[in-house]
Amino acid sequence: MSEQPGRYGVVGSGWRSEFFLRLAEVMPSRFAVSGMVTRTAERGQEIEGRWGVPAYRSVGSLLAAGRPDFVVVSVPWEVAPGVTAELVAEGIPVLTETPPAPSVDGLRRLWSSVGASGLVQVAEQNPFLPLHAAQSSLVRSGALGEVGSVQLSSTHLYHAVSVIRALLGVGMEPVTVSAREFVAPLVDPMTRDGWTGSESARSAVNTLATLDFGGRVGVYDFTDNQWHNPLRSSRIVIRGSHGELVDDRVVRLVDPVTAVESQLVRRQTGLGANLEGFALDHLSLDGSVVYRNPFPGVRLADEEIAIGSLLAGMANWCRGVGEPPYPLASASQTI
Repeated sequence: MSEQPGRYGVVGSGWRSEFFLRLAEVMPSRFAVSGMVTRTAERGQEIEGRWGVPAYRSVGSLLAAGRPDFVVVSVPWEVAPGVTAELVAEGIPVLTETPPAPSVDGLRRLWSSVGASGLVQVAEQNPFLPLHAAQSSLVRSGALGEVGSVQLSSTHLYHAVSVIRALLGVGMEPVTVSAREFVAPLVDPMTRDGWTGSESARSAVNTLATLDFGGRVGVYDFTDNQWHNPLRSSRIVIRGSHGELVDDRVVRLVDPVTAVESQLVRRQTGLGANLEGFALDHLSLDGSVVYRNPFPGVRLADEEIAIGSLLAGMANWCRGVGEPPYPLASASQTI
């Protein structure tokens, strides 16, 4: 862990950008925001008033006020490659939101522009979600044997592929994708903006796909708005030669005549009479901790823990004391 807080600027002031401000606000010993670039002065005033963070109209102004350890790029897809290239030209490490470019051609152009610099990481947080991190730890332990398939139904596109690749351990191997879409009625009671107040069904697209890595396979299952819709749960199945994991339940062979069942157990403080504060402590399996929250005692959603893990990894990498958290080359395989 770095003794000084990781110091970063943020370009963009939308919904996603506020995660980076909130993490610095609740963990000032770990993170500090040097400033935010906003499109308008009015939005800049809102940011300064709510978050106490200096607001600027340009990347140049942000850097002139003091060079941070790195800059987070959180702007619309079509804008992100230009901002990333501008920062790389100044020698600034970049953590760019997903996707780093809006299309395959755009990603190739971005790679041609900045790939050789080695300065660009991608804010792909899903492999760092506590449950996925615990599942990855279990896979690496060999408890399931050789993992041959991962079925995921929770998030979409590049997010889902990043998790599938991580759990299968396929790195940047090529893949053959086959996909179909199906339409069925579905009530959509909640969106990012909250409860809709409607019980009327609409047509929702369900995308099913197989990702064939040559001997290992990923199965992708996503329905429109699945992130927010409480009528569609998240599911994951990880199948190995010696067992399988379904969400948080594990079955595995421990000797030639014994298959045992276990469960990933989440220790969440602040429930019932517990007075430690509401926070994730750890996840364990059969009494052994397989994931420990890197931000103990802080009231954070799992998504915030994952983003905070990326920020901490980025800060350590920039200071030469950690591995790159999610290189642009890795993201090139998931768009």
